Amino acid sequence: MLLRKLETIFNKFNHKGIFDSYQELASGHINDTYLIITKKKPYFILQRINHEVFKDVRGLIENKVGVSRHLQKKLGHLSEGELKRRVLSFVDTNKGDSYYKDGDGNYWNMMYYIDNSQTFDIVTNKEVAYEGGKLSGEFLNLTSDFNPSSLIEIIPKFHDMSFRYSQFEDALKVASKERLIQAKESIDFVEDLRKEMHILQSLKESGDIKLRVTHNDTKISNALFDLNNKGLCVIDTDTVMPGIVHYDFGDAIRTICNTASEDEKDLSLVTFNLDYYEAYVKGFLETLGNSLTPIELKYLPLGAKSIIFIMGLRFLTDFLNGDVYYKIEYPEHNLVRSRNQFKLVKSFSEKHDDIQKVMSKYQ
Repeated sequence: MLLRKLETIFNKFNHKGIFDSYQELASGHINDTYLIITKKKPYFILQRINHEVFKDVRGLIENKVGVSRHLQKKLGHLSEGELKRRVLSFVDTNKGDSYYKDGDGNYWNMMYYIDNSQTFDIVTNKEVAYEGGKLSGEFLNLTSDFNPSSLIEIIPKFHDMSFRYSQFEDALKVASKERLIQAKESIDFVEDLRKEMHILQSLKESGDIKLRVTHNDTKISNALFDLNNKGLCVIDTDTVMPGIVHYDFGDAIRTICNTASEDEKDLSLVTFNLDYYEAYVKGFLETLGNSLTPIELKYLPLGAKSIIFIMGLRFLTDFLNGDVYYKIEYPEHNLVRSRNQFKLVKSFSEKHDDIQKVMSKYQ
């Protein structure tokens, strides 16, 4: 019985709570996450990490616990109650470990639940974009003195452009003639941008852009807000690992500034929302700007363009491979997704001058 199992696992952690009930939280797509309701607050979040998806679960948990404890030290001037609202606070097991491994080989970790909070799946106003930017910038700023080489690379080559192009080239070799014809316009687009899309990776590999601690999943739903829409903290830190600032900036912009969903077939509805971009940049640079080098600042817009592009490339590659990675609802679904992202890249490029004005305004 799940209730009894959760209560048993809950009691393996070092807390003073008395288990009462639980609610399953369905916000994630990979892990099993439960709100543990106790007889008396605080409540807790108990999570089973999917070890089929994440091969180094110990490294994953140690990454996020280590980063959270670093953030707690940096924000040590806050009261204990406020600190637990501004940083994910993990609970050790009774043996002092950061995770519990059950008899079935599953890994569990636990953190304090942050009540009177909310998340957003989409951005509907500039205030939320601005607050989201502040949260991402603050996270990067507070971890700027954390040694990224001490972190495990949870998903190797996640944003590696050469790796994604190599996957694309392999897919071209096995794709059916019909799919190659259907995707010709997108394939040509990928080839046209090949040189530009390798600029950031080259700067990273040369050391001109330094490695940092990055979140790597900065969609707006991974930002936690209070009930007045003010930012509290970033959440879902499973993919914290070494990266460059442009990854986090770009992924946030990709999800915040598309005027349509990534599944939208009508490409006339897909444009780049400059107002949300400006709001996000304002918040982002307010909390991070002084931590960035001139070359990092210069290439932030390319970070947005590159991450939007790489998502389109991954969708296109999966379409050519016969849809083996992403779940689809109809045969052309991945092709539609790739066209959607590439249209967003084009819209972004068309607004190049306005985007540069935004960057100059807030630097």
